[in-house]
Amino acid sequence: MYRYRVEKTIGDGTYGSVLRAIDYNGTIVAIKKMKKRYKSFKEAIELKEITSLIKLSHVNIIQMHEVCRESNGDLYFTFEFCDQNLYQLIKLYQSSNKLLSHLLVRNIMFSILNGLSYMHRLGYFHRDMKPENILCSMKGTDIKLAG
Repeated sequence: MYRYRVEKTIGDGTYGSVLRAIDYNGTIVAIKKMKKRYKSFKEAIELKEITSLIKLSHVNIIQMHEVCRESNGDLYFTFEFCDQNLYQLIKLYQSSNKLLSHLLVRNIMFSILNGLSYMHRLGYFHRDMKPENILCSMKGTDIKLAG
């Protein structure tokens, strides 16, 4: 992971933590560091998360850029970066005593259902739909499913 400069941890879950980092081109990325260590790269790339993300290419599904396994067994996934998740967006609106407009809610729902529909057509199911796994831009206009 020498190509990236980690800025901060932006999330922590059951299986790993998510870091905000910058690559050598200045592009901001999200790096998921798995908690479990993997004995080989072959064992790592057989993970359901990796095999499904390789097959899923859609505007409303987070795109994985690379998978990296270090010699100590640490496994990292590099993803496109989104500013926040839906939970954070809703909290932001609540803190300023604003409501999400019906147009914004409609666009968010359309994007979520569009991504899920694509997944289902390919035989995949999300299994962990929650606001924290729906990533978005600061304005809530660019919606991506993550998991």
